[in-house]
Amino acid sequence: MSRTAAPELETDRLRFRMLQESDFPTLEKHAADINVMRFLGGKTMDTIQAWRHMAYMIAHWQLRGYGYYAVEEKATGTLVGRVGYTNQTGWPGFELGWTIWPEFQGRGYASEAARMLLRYAFDELDQPHVISLIHPDNTPSRRVAEKLGETIEGEGQIMTMPCLIYGIRRDH
Repeated sequence: MSRTAAPELETDRLRFRMLQESDFPTLEKHAADINVMRFLGGKTMDTIQAWRHMAYMIAHWQLRGYGYYAVEEKATGTLVGRVGYTNQTGWPGFELGWTIWPEFQGRGYASEAARMLLRYAFDELDQPHVISLIHPDNTPSRRVAEKLGETIEGEGQIMTMPCLIYGIRRDH
């Protein structure tokens, strides 16, 4: 049985917390933006689909003891994206994923968040292997994975989208 993740974590610039209903307008806005969704399923979501996706992310915590965090800038309290873990039934492995909203990209937030959560997955959640599923054309996310030390372990398809399976094993 896997361990349970802390409901709140932080780095120097970012705070990670559980998703809550008040986050829905921001999540809905970004789920309707093709610039956000082009590598996350390839199509936008309407209000009902966005609500179901948020409910899925919250339920993942209930079923697995870990999941996606809402990511806030500590300086402003602004929600800048979501970063966390997926390991649902049928998934290819324990995945670390990151989505930073376009208006906050280019500040190193994805790398900062992913680096901390990768260490957390190994040290606190006792995961021996972590993957990241990344669309082949998503160059910025591929760079984040490579900065983490992840390497391409294979190719696949998740929910009709092609992906590269990046992965890394715990050292100890």
